[in-house]
Amino acid sequence: MNVPVVLAGARGHGRWHLDNIRRLQDKGIVRLAGICELTPLTADEIPEGLGTPEQSADFGELLEATGARIAVICTPIPTHTDLALTAADKGVHLLLEKPPAPSYAEFRRMADGVAAAGVACQIGFQSLGSHAVPAIRELIAEGAIGELEGVGGAGAWARPEAYYRRAPWAGKRRMNGVDVIDGVLTNPLAHAVATALALAGARHAEDVTEIETELLRANDIESDDSSCVRVTTAGGLPVVVAATLCAEDPDEPYVVVHGDHGRITFWYKQDRVLLQRADHGPEEYEYGRTDLLENLVEHLADGTGLLVTPDATGAFMKVVEAIRTAPEPLALPDGAWHLLPDEGRRVVPGIDGLVAAAADSLALYSELGAPWALPNAPRKEVST
Repeated sequence: MNVPVVLAGARGHGRWHLDNIRRLQDKGIVRLAGICELTPLTADEIPEGLGTPEQSADFGELLEATGARIAVICTPIPTHTDLALTAADKGVHLLLEKPPAPSYAEFRRMADGVAAAGVACQIGFQSLGSHAVPAIRELIAEGAIGELEGVGGAGAWARPEAYYRRAPWAGKRRMNGVDVIDGVLTNPLAHAVATALALAGARHAEDVTEIETELLRANDIESDDSSCVRVTTAGGLPVVVAATLCAEDPDEPYVVVHGDHGRITFWYKQDRVLLQRADHGPEEYEYGRTDLLENLVEHLADGTGLLVTPDATGAFMKVVEAIRTAPEPLALPDGAWHLLPDEGRRVVPGIDGLVAAAADSLALYSELGAPWALPNAPRKEVST
């Protein structure tokens, strides 16, 4: 196949895409034809084996010059929609990093424009390429854990204060009047939200009826770094995701599916599943996953179904919109956090247990008795 690919945004997380493109190029599936960056990559920044791809700061010109069939977009969140539409106008198919847009209006502009252009678009929620996702859905459908009661998600990560200085838009809700919405639930732990919604059967915008948010921050940023959200699906299921970047002991994020006779825990970065149910011993499984760029190439070659279409992220984008329109995140009081000087990061004592408890009980921070959460009562956002 050897499909020509242009990568927009090759630094930061874009380095992961460079390595993945190299892996697929070694398999003869794609070829890196171009890199779009404001400052060209040096030879040392391009992984060995990728040759000397054409480089330009002009995305549209680069797509034309290289004859690219696919564009991978891994640029700042506010640029996603315009770059996606530039590619779509030129008939170039897309792998668009998450979150696909900083607002629901921008998301719809992107999704509708891409659909009108007739190009394929995959959204970069890699966890939804895990073979564990259909396997868990099958377990639920078989009644392995009884009647479904809800889905929780937990992410206890750590990021140094320098994380928010890595780019001008980092930790921002808005910049120069433009939405950014770079919060813990919308960007670094967005996979927890998207995966929990998918396992609850709520992928599309119309699958969401109500959203409650509690947005907090320990760091000196605009956006949130320790937050939780509860989504009520059209089927009446609660989906609660709690996340922090101020963990005491950072651990693997996970999603837990609650039934009245058991539970399924999914560590989505590891493709690992634990099934616990009445009258059975615990059962653990490990799964493979399908790479989303490879899936996109297969879609173009033989019509294989795309794993993460824009509309399949509509429910996630409703959560982004609820967070965008929520009151500004509440700054935690000084006594609620402390700095670890050796690591240069802020820690919220007890947050790890609180995140786990929220996923376990499907309750928000304020409902779990966190004193610093009480002033920031949950805000309800009803889907239209």
